[in-house]
Amino acid sequence: MHSLRPSSQIPVHTRDEYAYDQLLALIGSGEFETGERLPGEQTMAERFGVSRPMLRQALARLRSEGKIHSRKGSGHYVSAQEPASKILSYATLGSIPDVRNFLEFRRSLEGESAACAAQLGDRLAISKLKKCHARLAEAFSSGESGIDQDIAFHMAVAQATGNRFFAHTLGALLEQMSFSIRLVRDLSGASPVAPRRQAVIDEHARIVAAIDAGDAGRARDAMRDHIEGGIARLFNK
Repeated sequence: MHSLRPSSQIPVHTRDEYAYDQLLALIGSGEFETGERLPGEQTMAERFGVSRPMLRQALARLRSEGKIHSRKGSGHYVSAQEPASKILSYATLGSIPDVRNFLEFRRSLEGESAACAAQLGDRLAISKLKKCHARLAEAFSSGESGIDQDIAFHMAVAQATGNRFFAHTLGALLEQMSFSIRLVRDLSGASPVAPRRQAVIDEHARIVAAIDAGDAGRARDAMRDHIEGGIARLFNK
């Protein structure tokens, strides 16, 4: 077993590079073509579960590298695409079995991500995770889809591991995550919306509680149960 360092020993650059990694993965995912405008800063900050100052540092770095450019009063635009060999990318989901395989992959990846986050116990990252959970509940209460807030929650768990490879891998799956969440909700349309949304909130709450308590085993199980819940909602089991 590998040992995990306390949060005080995590190099500052690990946290600083998180937003950069996610933006780089977003640019390389194929979701945005050269010359296309990126989402607004607030949207991206919520999507990645990072602060706006951290996001702006990452954007500044991408500008200095020539990967994006900014237009005053308009936003940020993709300047160049990285070669596919330099960025982890996945094909779009093409079938229901494909979606199921993707969710099963996420169950393994994010189960370990939650366990690592609990072991590490980074209080700042856990505080951000709690805020992401609250934002999702607020979105549901307002009648919004909550998809961006849902993704931001899972990204915040990956960030809380202190291991940028968890975060980078999940960042490369943003398009697939958005598609699969939307599909699960669309195909669960026959069941009442309110109980489904409450189930998601409750499942997320159990993940937060386990990570906050530093219980790696419980955090792993809570995350796996949550994603298995998504599979069950998709296939009406």
